[in-house]
Amino acid sequence: MHKPVPPCDSFTLCNEQRDFPEWHLGRPHFALWALQVDTAALDRRIRAAQAHLAQHLLDGYVRQPHVTVGLCGFPTATVQHADDFAPQALQAQLAALRQARPRPFAIAVGGLASFTSAPYLRVQADTGHLDLLRQCLARAAMNSAPGHYTPHVTVGLYAGVWPLPVLEAQFSRFDDGADLVVDVRGISLVAYAAPEIGGPLQTLADYDFATGALRWSLGLPAALQAFAALC
Repeated sequence: MHKPVPPCDSFTLCNEQRDFPEWHLGRPHFALWALQVDTAALDRRIRAAQAHLAQHLLDGYVRQPHVTVGLCGFPTATVQHADDFAPQALQAQLAALRQARPRPFAIAVGGLASFTSAPYLRVQADTGHLDLLRQCLARAAMNSAPGHYTPHVTVGLYAGVWPLPVLEAQFSRFDDGADLVVDVRGISLVAYAAPEIGGPLQTLADYDFATGALRWSLGLPAALQAFAALC
């Protein structure tokens, strides 16, 4: 008699440290909108969580703490692929943000939970603020389709296949303490090098809720400078 096969979502996914040319097609950067929450207290909690799960995590994850709000795609002057991100898409997002005029709000970062691919710290936000931001950012193609959204701060990426219930039991032994409250006064357009899994984020621009201004960062790589010049 054959044993039943457990559902795939009851096990973690094994990530690997390699280039993914079949995904990025030679395009150097992938962009997204995120809340930057890299505070000293949150950094300590993430490091503690990484130490707690060290035997399960892929080496080389150095991405700064952030809460992804919307995916953009690969910045480019001319759209050739469905996941390209052109200046017109950014301009539509900015117009929507300026019309909606989102207000500052707070998020609370708590204990450990998990997707199949990655453990994360739970995030709670004041009702409606993240929904409003996501509606504005849906002007870009990658965010146009409705779907379930779980705000979170990624701890790392799994390096193997393990039963999630076993890991969840380990989560319960993580001493996370009280929720960490972070004030949010704007949102950032960030990017990472597409060939690097878990590589660092680079801030392209910061959008300020109070003024509606988008401030581009200095010292961007040439390709991203060219993109910014068109926006």
